[in-house]
Amino acid sequence: MAEVARYHILDTPPDGAFDRIASLAARLLDVPIATISIVDSDRVWFKATHGLAGVTQVDRDPGLCSSAIMQDAPYVVADALTDPRTAANSLVHGDMGVRSYAGAPITTTSGHRLGTVNVLDTRPREFTSTDAATLADLASVVMDQLELRLSALTTLRHERRLRERAEQDAATIESFATTLQRTLLPPELPPVPGLELACHYYAASSRNVTGDFYDVFPMGDGRWGFFLGDVTGHGTAAATVTSLARYTLRAAALYRADPASGLADLNTALLLDKDVSQLCTALFGMLAASPDGGFDLTLAGGGHPPALWLRPDGVEEIYPRGGMLLGAMPDARFVTRQVHLAPGDGLLLYTDGLTEARPGGTFFGEDGLAEFVAARPAAAHQLIDGLTTLIEGFDPPPSDDVALLAMSVPKP
Repeated sequence: MAEVARYHILDTPPDGAFDRIASLAARLLDVPIATISIVDSDRVWFKATHGLAGVTQVDRDPGLCSSAIMQDAPYVVADALTDPRTAANSLVHGDMGVRSYAGAPITTTSGHRLGTVNVLDTRPREFTSTDAATLADLASVVMDQLELRLSALTTLRHERRLRERAEQDAATIESFATTLQRTLLPPELPPVPGLELACHYYAASSRNVTGDFYDVFPMGDGRWGFFLGDVTGHGTAAATVTSLARYTLRAAALYRADPASGLADLNTALLLDKDVSQLCTALFGMLAASPDGGFDLTLAGGGHPPALWLRPDGVEEIYPRGGMLLGAMPDARFVTRQVHLAPGDGLLLYTDGLTEARPGGTFFGEDGLAEFVAARPAAAHQLIDGLTTLIEGFDPPPSDDVALLAMSVPKP
């Protein structure tokens, strides 16, 4: 039970990654019911189910999962009515009418079994060695997911302890804030063949760590990922969420086919961490070079101001609604849009510290920003240089941090 507690998995909210594994198990083995079960001291709790709506846990003894967890290899029952191991089981004689079962243990690297991946049928059936191997593989995938979450949680808590300790020392807070802010942003943007990149970060205060963040990174096969976001609040709490957001989105880019799924992963991560109260907005995009020298762009938004698409014929907002705020709702939905950045096009991402500025007492706003960039070249460095000069000339200066990320496709 100590190992189960260490992974902090019991009674956590639904998670799309585990739900998909349960559905995949049911589909691959052609059964109506599949579960991902974690064994507690007195119950078997379902992290994910397929075909078992409304059931979140069952008593531990006697139980099929409780028997399966005692085995090193998959536990298979072809006909539960005639098998002496299960003939008296309540799931067999009860309303569920289970007639066949197979389960594979979810085993840690140290050999502790946390639970099982199970498939159940209401008719007798033989499970092949291939079926058993499939279940074992899916159980390993579940274990990999649990290890990733534990690693992220451990890192997150370690960073939180370090930051809280530093904040207690008022004499060092300013230098700490400056150093920490730098660790939350890439030291420089990577070179992307065929694409010009530029960025700028305006810090409203040198004494506060804030939650504006951005990054550009390779995804392999000539594809690139990028994001820009804003965490509510300031200080170590915001910085902690910023770290979580950056790690989660970069990890999601490795196994997610579209950025909307990555935002869904981040939304789940924020909800799972009971110590996190901050919300987050973000734009998450993926780029792939196209034969005409441009780039195919897939962009997803989560509650963030729209990106600006700069074309020779004008400026267009991408995602005027921006999707749903991250960390607010477990069933949040995120929108995705695909556009083509042709040679001569540009893209600008920004945080709302820019549009909420009030130079001369007048609200700058999204309209003011669109008007400004429409009168400037789309080239990334020229655009960022112009915006940097603009921000430095604001009187009063912006009261919130501003993060800017621009990209452009040079003409041949």
